[in-house]
Amino acid sequence: MDSENQPAVNTPSDEKTRNLAIEVTRLASDRHCTDLVILDLQESSPIARYFVIGTGTSDQQIKSVASEIETVGKHQGSPAYSKAGMQNGRWVIVDFVDIVVHLFDKEYRQFYDLELLWGDAPRVDWVRE
Repeated sequence: MDSENQPAVNTPSDEKTRNLAIEVTRLASDRHCTDLVILDLQESSPIARYFVIGTGTSDQQIKSVASEIETVGKHQGSPAYSKAGMQNGRWVIVDFVDIVVHLFDKEYRQFYDLELLWGDAPRVDWVRE
C-alpha cells in the first residue's frame, strides 16, 4: 500500500503540537486577550498545523503576551523559529513552524480577517471545562 492511501495517524509530536497550541491560547486568555481561536490547518495548508489568533487590548499587552508565549514554547521544548511585529505591537506573530500565533489589535484583526481567509479550517476547542 502506498503512503497516499495510509490512514492519518497522530504521532506523539502531533499531540504535543496541539497541546502547545491550546496552552498558548489559554495563556493569552488568562492575560485578557479576546476572540481567541485555534484553526486546525493540517488538511488545508502546508504552512502550519495550527494558527492561533487573538485580539489584544494595547500594543504593550500584545508584545508582553507574545513574549510570554515565546517563553512557554521554549520551556515546552519548542522554541520559536521567529517573531515579528514587536516594534509596533499591532500585529505580532510568533512562529513555532507547526504553530503560528497571531496577536492583533482590534483594527488589524478586522482588516486582515484571517478567519475568513481560512474559513474552511476546523476550530479546536481550547476552553477549560
